[in-house]
Order: sequence, then C-alpha cells, then structure tokens
Amino acid sequence: MLPDLPPLPALTRAEGELIDRYLEAVDLLGRVNPARPGPTYGGLRAAQALVRKAAELRDALALMHERGEAELHGDTLARALRVLDGERRAARVALPPDDVG
Repeated sequence: MLPDLPPLPALTRAEGELIDRYLEAVDLLGRVNPARPGPTYGGLRAAQALVRKAAELRDALALMHERGEAELHGDTLARALRVLDGERRAARVALPPDDVG
C-alpha cells in the first residue's frame, strides 16, 4: 500500500506545465550525468531528448510571462516539486558521494 501523499498545492495551468517540463529535464540530466555509471548510448539519447525538453521548458516559462505571471512563487513550487519526488529526481544530477576517505 502506497503512503498518502500530501496534495499538490494550487497551481495555475502554466505553473503545472513548468513543473512537469522541469522534472522531465531533470530526469534527462540525471541520465546524462557523467559521474554516474551507464552506457554512453543511453546518455546520448537522453542528451538528444534534453534539447526538446529545454525548448518545452522555455515555452512553459514564456506562457507564464505572456499570461502576466511575472513571479515564480518558490515556496509553492517547491512544495509541488517535493510532492512529485523532485528531491530524489534532482539528486541524480548531483555528484554521488565520494567513497574515498
């Protein structure tokens, strides 16, 4: 049985799109991370897809701007990212812990 997750905070449609595109780009960056083991072909495919996702992320931000959403509400968007497992997903972008010590 899955634990009950807190509800997503209220987001505009454009904010929801921004969060979705951001997490997709983060997932792809995690697959490209040269500090993580994996096949080069998988990294190449992720890098190719990242170009499209970056454009979609740009478009989500442009839509927010066009609609007059001039501010990113960091606390609200951070809560949404946490509900959507953003911390774990973003951790794949960082360097893994140094085991030498």
